Order: sequence, then C-alpha cells, then structure tokens
Amino acid sequence: MTKFFRSTFGIAAAVCFVFALWALWTGGIFEGAMARDVRTSSVYVADGVDLDEGAAERVIGNRRLVVIVEEPGADLREGCDDVERAADGNLVLLLSQGDDEYDTYGCALLPDRDDENFGKAFVAEQIVKRGIDQFADRPLEAIKVVAVNYDLLVRAGTVPDGAREVSAPLPRFLIAGAAVLAVVLGAVGLNLAARRAARLAIRVQEQRTAAGDARSRLNAGAAVLAQQIIDLDGRHPASIVDDYVRLLDDISDARTEAEYNALAKRVDALSERCRRVT
Repeated sequence: MTKFFRSTFGIAAAVCFVFALWALWTGGIFEGAMARDVRTSSVYVADGVDLDEGAAERVIGNRRLVVIVEEPGADLREGCDDVERAADGNLVLLLSQGDDEYDTYGCALLPDRDDENFGKAFVAEQIVKRGIDQFADRPLEAIKVVAVNYDLLVRAGTVPDGAREVSAPLPRFLIAGAAVLAVVLGAVGLNLAARRAARLAIRVQEQRTAAGDARSRLNAGAAVLAQQIIDLDGRHPASIVDDYVRLLDDISDARTEAEYNALAKRVDALSERCRRVT
C-alpha cells in the first residue's frame, strides 16, 4: 500500500480523491433540495404550492433576487439558513401564504452585510416585501411587486446593480478535467475541443452580458415609469394603466436584447405620455 501511494499513479489517484471530496462539499451534495435549486434558479416553490415556477422565474429575470415560496407554517428562518451559501450575494425573500397575508422572512446575503452594509441589508429586507399582502391569493402577482421593489432598491443604491451570474462550482470542472486527463492524457483532440468550447462560451457570455445590460436599463426605466404613474395620483387616463399592465406582461416574457430594446422604447413613450398629463 505504501509503495502504491509513492508511485506517480497513486499520487494522482489521491489528488483526484481529494478533489472529489472538495467538489462534493462545495458543490452542495449534502444540501437540501431548496439550496440545490436556488444555486441555478431564482425561484424555489415547495411541493403543494400552487405557483407557476417558470412564470415566476421570468418575472425575476436575471436580478440578484431569490424568492422562495414555502408551504404554510414552514420555518422561514431555517430556510434562510439553508440557502445562505447557495444564494450568497443575492437578496433572498422567503414567503408562505396565510389566510389573508404572507408570512415573510428576508435575508440580504449581500457583500459586507455584517459590517459596513448591515444597515442597507436591513432596509432591503424590509422594503422588498412591501405591498405583497394585497395579492395574498395570487403569488405570481406578489412576486411582480417584489421585483418592482427590488428595482427601486437598486435605484436607491441600497442593493448593488448588476445581473446575477449562475455557474457550476469550480471543483466540478476540476474533477471533470482530472477524469479526462486520467483516461486520455495528452490527447490533442481534448485540447482542441476545450478551445472551441472556450470560444463558444465567450460568445455566449457576450450575448448574455449585452442582454443583461439591456434588461437592467429596461427595468430601471420601468421603475421610473411606475413612480410617474404613482405621482399622477389618480389623474391618469385608464389607458395609461392598461398600457402599463400590458407592458409588465411583455417585460416578463422578453428574452433577447432586441426585445428588451423594443420594450425600452415603449417605456419611454409611456413615460412621455405621463409627463404630458402632468
């Protein structure tokens, strides 16, 4: 056994074994279903909750926002602890439906939340859930309100701007690379394939970045428009509200940079209508 671990193969096997343990731990193998889900998704819906998870994810988009909808009576504080590592860097809101309101628990897992940004984190946790109780029987509409509240927090500088980046943990790539090298060490084809994948990943990332920037600009414009409509204080024609509701639905369904830019023009046009009414 000692001779085996002194050999080159034995050392390589031991390194791969250590990498495997590291990958399993940091990749969340011991985490619950909730934490594993929010690593790659902005919404978690518990079993038995009547909510279209896909529609909710489209509402949130690429915001640094995670919404967890639990069953009534669930321990929301414990849920926040469960996702602390999986959702690090995001504003997390846990909900469970009551009779006529939501039980809520917020955890702003923002950078320096325990130090200089403690106050901002506390404010974010309180503001992001404001106004959702009026949609106690319509969780999807409540999530739309949460998204608008988040955008207002971004505009105020309470939470950092930017899109959420979701990627597989680094150890998984290390394990995959070690396994391939152990089987086909020195294969030229692997090197070529990796280069092609890298170029493709760069192109995809550039497209996602452009789309994310367009989405951020659109969300900021929509937030400003929402405030304009509120400031009209009932003086707005019904058509403005109808157009705004349709605009929110279209924003939730948009996917591409071109769609975001087209919707931004609609936001600007509706904003101009509000200014004329004012």
